[in-house]
Amino acid sequence: MDRRQRLITGALWIAVAGVMAMTLDPGVPTSAGAIARLFVVIVSLFLAVVYVFDLWGVISRQPFH
Repeated sequence: MDRRQRLITGALWIAVAGVMAMTLDPGVPTSAGAIARLFVVIVSLFLAVVYVFDLWGVISRQPFH
C-alpha cells in the first residue's frame, strides 16, 4: 500500500472508533454489550495506528511479489 491508501484506511478506522465511542455511556462499562463496544473502539484505534504509522513495516511489506 502506498502512503495515501494507508492514510485513507487509517481515517476510516478512526471514524469507526468515533461512531462506536458515541454509543458508549460515560463511566465504567458494566454490561457485556458495553464491554464489546469498548473492545471495538480499542481494536479500531489500534488498527488505525498500524495503518497510519506502519511501525513494524507490516503494511508496506509485499510477501507475494
